[in-house]
Amino acid sequence: MLLACVPGLAAALALLLCANGVENTVAAGRRPAAAKPVAAYHAPRPHIVPRTAWLDAAARHDQPPPRYDDRVVAVFVHHTDSPNGYDCADVPRIIRYLYAGQTGSRDWDDIGYNFLVDRCGTIYEGRAGGTDRPVTGAHTQGFNHRTTGIAALGTFTAGVPVPKAMTDAIAALAAWKLGLADTDPRAAVRLTSSNSYSRYAAGHTATLPAIAGHNEGYMTSCPGAALTARLPEIRETAARLQGRP
Repeated sequence: MLLACVPGLAAALALLLCANGVENTVAAGRRPAAAKPVAAYHAPRPHIVPRTAWLDAAARHDQPPPRYDDRVVAVFVHHTDSPNGYDCADVPRIIRYLYAGQTGSRDWDDIGYNFLVDRCGTIYEGRAGGTDRPVTGAHTQGFNHRTTGIAALGTFTAGVPVPKAMTDAIAALAAWKLGLADTDPRAAVRLTSSNSYSRYAAGHTATLPAIAGHNEGYMTSCPGAALTARLPEIRETAARLQGRP
């Protein structure tokens, strides 16, 4: 009688093992899938002429070591309010003149802009500290931290043509710098004002475009109506260079 029961026991055991196998398979199928990594959108580093091309030892002022933030999450665009009809070969001399004015009559420790772009689309390193590092500039009252300042050489008030080579270079530079922090050039970012000389009281957190005109953070007409009108195009170009959809 006991032996007669063996096939039935074997069948029951097989059925139990099969059921357990199905249950384990289903349970395994219900495990959450591993999270997909968030895509990082970076842009290539454009060519940047080093500051040694415009600042020699004879013209250099003594200055303290550079100051740094943790990252750059926004760009402020400026114009230098200087003549437009320059020869691009003269740009090193023009930047040296701007540097002399800011470190002389204004008594700044260095040129305020992190970068300068000429009408031919050449990008120059401005403030010392390393182009690939988050150097704290002196370009926008209240919002020098976690930002970089890009100055367009010239005056771009209403009706003044803005060279495409210049806007393309600004977009390429902004795309690269913002990409290091994975910031979308079309996004809005939150920045805290460090002093009340800006449009916002010290300590106030403002929501500003990731690529903003100087006038977004400070009471000024800079970067001029003509260049301000090109900022939406610059943002879109920068986002495309980062490979964003």
